[in-house]
Amino acid sequence: MSKDKLPVTPAIRLLRDKKVPFAPHLYAYEEKGGTAVCARELDVPEHSVVKTLIMEDDGGNALIVLMHGDLQVSTRELARSLGVKSIAPCRPDKATRLTGYQVGGTSPFGTKQSIPVYMEETILDLPEIYINGGKRGFLVSISPHDAERILSATRVRVGIRQ
Repeated sequence: MSKDKLPVTPAIRLLRDKKVPFAPHLYAYEEKGGTAVCARELDVPEHSVVKTLIMEDDGGNALIVLMHGDLQVSTRELARSLGVKSIAPCRPDKATRLTGYQVGGTSPFGTKQSIPVYMEETILDLPEIYINGGKRGFLVSISPHDAERILSATRVRVGIRQ
């Protein structure tokens, strides 16, 4: 895919509609490569690559968690802060059905269904983040404060070292 032929995904349409400044970044997607591959391909710190995790509580209610690429989510702490018994990742087919995005290309922007978003609060300490643009091998760089604002994200502190 050439630089002049960028994907126009629901995420990109939303960012454009909201007039949010962003820069597109294409990279060679690797199956199960995760944020380490994104960071390597874009030559940026993995801490500034933000993963979009589709999870659900014990009642089956979906939620999105935005987390630094080099950290994991403490599902126990997240469940405690949300007042539920447990939090676990959604099955890939359910995540795709809820978001409209293929796993590995899930963006928090422009999801098919409205899903509450929780953002690791330390993401806001970064000047810029790299987050999925709605397609495998496609990230956008954006201000974390713009992301928080347009997603109406709730701040949480649930990141732990891997």
